[in-house]
Amino acid sequence: MRSSSIKKCRVVSVDSRPIQIYDTTLRDGSQSEDVLFSVEDKLRVSRQLVEFGIDFIEGGWPGANPKDGDFFHHAAKLEWGNSRLVAFGATRRAGVAAEQDDGLKGLLQAGTPVVTIFGKSWPLHVQQALGITLAENLQLIFDSIRYLKTRVDQVFFDAEHFFDGYKADALYARQVLQTAMDAGADCLVLCDTNGGTLVHDVEHAVHDVVTLGGPLGVHCHNDAGLAVANSLAAVRCGAIQVQGTINGFGERCGNADLVAIMPNLALKMGYSLAVTPQMTRLTNLSRLVNEMANRASQKNQPFVGLSAFAHKGGIHVSAVTRSAATYEHIEPETVGNHRRVLVSEQSGRSNLVYKLREFGFDSLDPNDPRIRDLLQEIKDLEHRGYQFEGAEASFELRARRLLGQLPDYFSLKGFRVIDERIWIDHKPLLQSDASVRVAVGDMIEHTAADGNGPVNALDSALRKALIRFYPTLADVRLVDFKVRILSIGGTDAVVRVLIESEDRDSHWGTVGVSANIIEASYEALVDSVRYKLLKDHVVVPGH
Repeated sequence: MRSSSIKKCRVVSVDSRPIQIYDTTLRDGSQSEDVLFSVEDKLRVSRQLVEFGIDFIEGGWPGANPKDGDFFHHAAKLEWGNSRLVAFGATRRAGVAAEQDDGLKGLLQAGTPVVTIFGKSWPLHVQQALGITLAENLQLIFDSIRYLKTRVDQVFFDAEHFFDGYKADALYARQVLQTAMDAGADCLVLCDTNGGTLVHDVEHAVHDVVTLGGPLGVHCHNDAGLAVANSLAAVRCGAIQVQGTINGFGERCGNADLVAIMPNLALKMGYSLAVTPQMTRLTNLSRLVNEMANRASQKNQPFVGLSAFAHKGGIHVSAVTRSAATYEHIEPETVGNHRRVLVSEQSGRSNLVYKLREFGFDSLDPNDPRIRDLLQEIKDLEHRGYQFEGAEASFELRARRLLGQLPDYFSLKGFRVIDERIWIDHKPLLQSDASVRVAVGDMIEHTAADGNGPVNALDSALRKALIRFYPTLADVRLVDFKVRILSIGGTDAVVRVLIESEDRDSHWGTVGVSANIIEASYEALVDSVRYKLLKDHVVVPGH
């Protein structure tokens, strides 16, 4: 078998080998599709990375674009603490002396204490992309590193396409690293630039080149879904530096995700990391970088995702309440996350008891027959299309109503929505008007409002009717609205509407289901209003 010929890497003792974390979110990560950091975004992310304790923060490629030049200008004014700012670039150009090369001059003008340059380690790229001989490529690498090393504190060398180059010509790949080391490089970074290397090939290559004696780093892309695994494997075989991005941002399929790498190294593998004391802030760091990139956080992202420690199956929840280790690989708080128990048609009694205790029903007897009734109600509702995993506010309202803990804030008497399309000066104009009738105690309110579509008009009319009784409703803002078709059919299909609302200090989700999209929307809107009043402990007028 082929695997029998592969050398297994000698695992280096973790006791005396601290691992450096090198972040390239601001440079390699910004090459991700749909990610566009402004200079202010990059400065804000930098501050967060410094506070987190990242060893090396790569800010960009000076001279590649005006934004990176502007960033390095402003970055010089920041406090970098124990972190070191890095400028990134390439070796000198063929036929140009290092002292005359504009790219190297730009790196020095950035004024950073550390510079990383990349060079070719794959003969295919040397001969076809650069169009020079293999010997000339070695000279480019040597001259560039030697020149920079006399002018900055540290120089790292990224051996581009190293693992592909090693497969094609292991001897030349080793020569590239030896040349960089002879020139004074402080770290030899092995790059899986195409992202297609398998774990055993990474182990084999690192096991070989670690014998050169120079400090090794690893820089992996995720095109085969193995960037994190390859990075961890390289560390086990001797690498002392791991390069990656927050949330795995990067070109094509992304880079190695430091959000997964750092806790694995520190919490699972026992390595010493400067960031370990800040690991409880990992979830916040991940979400802030997503926010700066204008990307939604992934619910299933390991360690930090909203679903990373979420439990839905009744058997799971029953076990977790006895010992979290039964279905959780670490304590969620160690990475700043938290445990969530979901309520659904798969729920058991344990799920409901756990959730109700979150709502303050600590003394509720698990054998209370109302628990059974609530469980049956939830299963019946989900069979009809309701979903409470993203609408926990609607679930809490139903639970409190069944347990006699929901005040009678108002009751609905009816609503009407009129959508019309009219022409003004031969141009179509869409117009939505809504009216609602609600009772608050003995008083009936009948109000109307227009809006940008029927749901907005309904929302405005409902709050207009209630706001004189409950002024805090002015703080509520609808931030998301989703419609899902549940049944196969035509325009008479059943739909589920999920609404996310927020005020100044929290957000919540509610749900409505109907064959009529307006009715489903109205149900979710009413739940949103009721939940706002419940969480604010509002007193019903006259009580």
